[in-house]
Amino acid sequence: MLGMNKRVREAEAKGSLPMEWLRQREEEMTALLAELVAIPTENPLARNYRVCADFLEKRLRQYGLECERLEADGAKEGTDDGPVCLIASHGQGERVLYFHGHYDVVPAQSREQFQPSRKDHFLFGRGSCDMKGGIVAMLYAILALKECGAELNGQIALTLVPNEETGGEGGSAWLAARGRLGRGGIGMLLAEPTSGVVWNANRGAISLRVRVLGKSAHVGLQHQGENAFERMVQVVERVQELKREVEQKTTGYNIGADQARRSILMLGGESGGGTNFNVVPEECWFTIDRRINPEENMEEEKSRIIATLESCKREGLRLEWQILQEGRSSACSEEEALGSALARSVRTVTGVAPRFEMCPGLLETRFYAAESVPAYAYGPGMLSVAHGPNEYVDLRKIIDCAAIYALAASEMLHL
Repeated sequence: MLGMNKRVREAEAKGSLPMEWLRQREEEMTALLAELVAIPTENPLARNYRVCADFLEKRLRQYGLECERLEADGAKEGTDDGPVCLIASHGQGERVLYFHGHYDVVPAQSREQFQPSRKDHFLFGRGSCDMKGGIVAMLYAILALKECGAELNGQIALTLVPNEETGGEGGSAWLAARGRLGRGGIGMLLAEPTSGVVWNANRGAISLRVRVLGKSAHVGLQHQGENAFERMVQVVERVQELKREVEQKTTGYNIGADQARRSILMLGGESGGGTNFNVVPEECWFTIDRRINPEENMEEEKSRIIATLESCKREGLRLEWQILQEGRSSACSEEEALGSALARSVRTVTGVAPRFEMCPGLLETRFYAAESVPAYAYGPGMLSVAHGPNEYVDLRKIIDCAAIYALAASEMLHL
């Protein structure tokens, strides 16, 4: 009698298992996704985290998966806004393949976005694409392996976290600080909306808000004031000098056709100041968003920004700054065992080998890469509709991704 993993690999070549099992469960998967979308886990509002975690934990246990619940510091008893992480597992052994997803979503443009609607093979609603559809795909990949009786030399750990949209505090960053991400890891898959490509690298980020201070006065007595706007212009001019330097750097990683290879320093994503048109502004502020290619050194690039601001202070410009987010770049070779297994699985299910590219933003793969765990993002959604007013996901892509995850896991954890 054929071993179950051999059966899975032979079925993989034919494209039949676990695809057929998954296709028969499109309605189940759609219903689960709709229930998740209907829970408005908006972030940075941090709403309904406990409600969502309770729902997911109950489902995971119903499906026969072991599930550990971890509540981050600051969670308040009896409220629904505390960050909760879930780690569900299937299989036994020290070798661990991580499936990773986040259940928080960006704020909706309208409350109707939390009323999921279906049209043909598409489900619309906030979070359907980024990335509750990916969570459903990963969960059903595990269930497909269970149903097929695949024997695993190790385990799959499905890690579900909040606060990805705001840098991971209370979620992945909190778990990583406690040594709970990547332990025993042979690889990690992240279900972000990658539009059919594999992201094997991501840019790092450091974002700041800079406040420039002055002294208020009536316009008729402006000589008695200190114009914070005019001082801010001087600070911006200095940062623009740095911008011209850093944006000469380019990355060697593959990027999407609509992206640029140059490193990024953006000024004024947000800005403001002053109280009225006839009052000398006492305070003005602007943001700096620095995106760092994997070839660059995070600490060095951060130091260059801080040094520029410090030099302005030494020249008599009163200012202060706050770091809004900080995340490292990461990169992983296409040739790692998981990268090769993922590529083969994508080709088996879709008929086309995937392109490996660098993500234009931050990815939670970085937390696993810091532990030397090969990490890749591949998910059913399209980046172009994520965060938008008409966010949706193709249900057929969820089924495809579930099959891809299952096949890759079967290959990585074969006996």
